[in-house]
Amino acid sequence: MKTLQLGDKAPLFELPLAEEGTYSLEKDMVEREGWRFLVFFRGAWCPACNQDLKEIEESISYFEGKGVHFTALSTDTQEGSLEMKQKRGLSFPILTDVSKDLLDQYGVFYHGEDAPYEDHGTHGEAAYFLLDENGKIMYQQKQTSPYGRPTEKELRKIVQYIKKNLK
Repeated sequence: MKTLQLGDKAPLFELPLAEEGTYSLEKDMVEREGWRFLVFFRGAWCPACNQDLKEIEESISYFEGKGVHFTALSTDTQEGSLEMKQKRGLSFPILTDVSKDLLDQYGVFYHGEDAPYEDHGTHGEAAYFLLDENGKIMYQQKQTSPYGRPTEKELRKIVQYIKKNLK
């Protein structure tokens, strides 16, 4: 598994959008100034993920006011991601990484067939990456379960702290 460090340039990627078309991190960084929060979630079937993404959506104007844009990704199907996006009224891009190539590039944990416990089959786990305007990693958090991820309020604090303490 790849290990990314703070200050590393984040891997660029292009993935399918839930609603059709593709999303390119590089293109998005050119078209929209600001930082990026990449949120890897387990799948549309995950209640904890649905709640977290809903809370982010409820605070999206705060983050965009600070120049921070969200993109969420999972190994779920496009159909599952689209249904969740529509049901939750999510305005930010939802991407699908069925091949799990991006999970590997970012070193995100994967719950595979060889996992020591059953947990809704195979899927990527939750992870958060905050990228600055140049695509450098400013924060990362990865986990191996659905619990322990930062709340929307903690994400606010993370953005505030890093922006205040930039070198």
